[in-house]
Amino acid sequence: MGLSLTFSAIQPVTAVAAIAENDDAMTEMVLGDADARITVIEYASLGCPHCANFHANTFPDVKKDYIDTGKIKFVYRDFPLGTPALAASMIARCAGSAKYFGMVDIFFKSQQQWSRADNPLDALKKVSRFGGMSEADVDACLQNQELLNHIQETARKGGEDHKINATPSFVIDGETISGGLPYEDFKKLLDKALNKSI
Repeated sequence: MGLSLTFSAIQPVTAVAAIAENDDAMTEMVLGDADARITVIEYASLGCPHCANFHANTFPDVKKDYIDTGKIKFVYRDFPLGTPALAASMIARCAGSAKYFGMVDIFFKSQQQWSRADNPLDALKKVSRFGGMSEADVDACLQNQELLNHIQETARKGGEDHKINATPSFVIDGETISGGLPYEDFKKLLDKALNKSI
């Protein structure tokens, strides 16, 4: 992947208690029943408009009909495209596993605001306040080289193991699908995988 995170505005800071420990920040981010019949893995970039569209228009119904009902286990994996998206992924993870999906939602909903800003870091700091993170929290988070390496390695392995090269991409019960599909099309893929697993 070869991304490196460099924002000239970041100064070394001491760790702030409000950000998650590495074990929590680097855990697999999962929704749904761990014992569900099928697993769906999404590889997404928080700066990707197609990913934001999927999360606004398709994901709510997927969550209601498949995740909340225990039919699928949904795993979200970071595949950041560009430095601002990488920073957003780090910040969402620093919020901790309990707040992670809320932060992902905040970043997707405010994507236009921070991804196109003249100073993406300042914009991300402002948006992060909605998830309860201060500027000091964000600064401390973005200094976490271990977390940055973890996110980059997750993306690299996604490309290697599942041939991920675009976002959003999904691995549905072992089969890789690219594109932010409308709900009805995504539903067909989920139902097909569920029917095969009976």
